[in-house]
Amino acid sequence: MSEHVRTTRETIELMLRTAVEGSRDDLADLYAEDVLVTNPFAPEGLRESRGNEALRSRMKTFAQYLDYTEIKNVIIYETVDPQVAVVEFTVVGTLVPTGEGFELPSINVVRVVDGLIAESRDHSDGTRTAKLLEAIQAAA
Repeated sequence: MSEHVRTTRETIELMLRTAVEGSRDDLADLYAEDVLVTNPFAPEGLRESRGNEALRSRMKTFAQYLDYTEIKNVIIYETVDPQVAVVEFTVVGTLVPTGEGFELPSINVVRVVDGLIAESRDHSDGTRTAKLLEAIQAAA
């Protein structure tokens, strides 16, 4: 009997739960070894992450500054391609150095291959992202 491979929806749902309930290593484990994550509206230097190890390192760096406490307003849109889905969600959390709360609405286009995220195009509220990055830079 073959082992069940997570569907695209199952993988995205697990990713959203793990962002709050798991460690950054747990989260990185849901991404393929050769994953490509792009953030087209992020500042230069933060627009692309290639490979799981680079993504893992980036996640751990941001975990020092951002504590995710809830994922809300989740809507997953499945597409005609079973590997691709669009997910709308809002990350709720705390800026660790100051204790200030934040909410960051996002839309991600995610490709899942063999139960792992192979590609994610992440689009977050640009104004809120800039404010969070400014606060992180001030705290670093």
